[in-house]
Amino acid sequence: MILIGIIILFIFVIIIIFSFPQFSPVPYFPSNIKDMSLILKALNVRANQTIIDLGAGDGVVIFKAAEEALEKKLNTQFVAVEINPVLLLILHIRRLFHANRKNIHILNKDMFTMDFKRYTLHATHCTFYIYISPWFIEKTVQNIIKQLPSFDLVSYFYHVKYLPKYKEEVNKGVHTIYKYSQSKR
Repeated sequence: MILIGIIILFIFVIIIIFSFPQFSPVPYFPSNIKDMSLILKALNVRANQTIIDLGAGDGVVIFKAAEEALEKKLNTQFVAVEINPVLLLILHIRRLFHANRKNIHILNKDMFTMDFKRYTLHATHCTFYIYISPWFIEKTVQNIIKQLPSFDLVSYFYHVKYLPKYKEEVNKGVHTIYKYSQSKR
């Protein structure tokens, strides 16, 4: 009986954490695993690159990309940014068992106010991955633009209209993957 009570309490706490915007204003929707090859292609994992997953959730994208970098023997750095405490715990546990854990960094930061320059100082290429609510895309992208002169952006599911000087590539899988790269249009 006590075990059932603990399980019910645990489920209740998780529901509370996922329900209140104080814990995470962006709801958790994982990227579809069936689109992973298209997402990895758009991220274009390469040497001297930092890939930052804003609202990393359970880390499915960042850990798969880190696995690819390890297989290719690349020095790519990965930054998973998340504020939901349950998802942070999942990220830390997954990192413990990942073969490329030395290149994976997990941050409990607010994507709207964090200092991106600090995490991209030694990178030749910086790529952001976002799968966030369309209501937060502009605010997020504006924060990146203010801080970094050059970056690529991969957006899962949602088009980004705030990058006029960027070349857009579109790939269709289960959902649409948009990639934005700087170009001279």
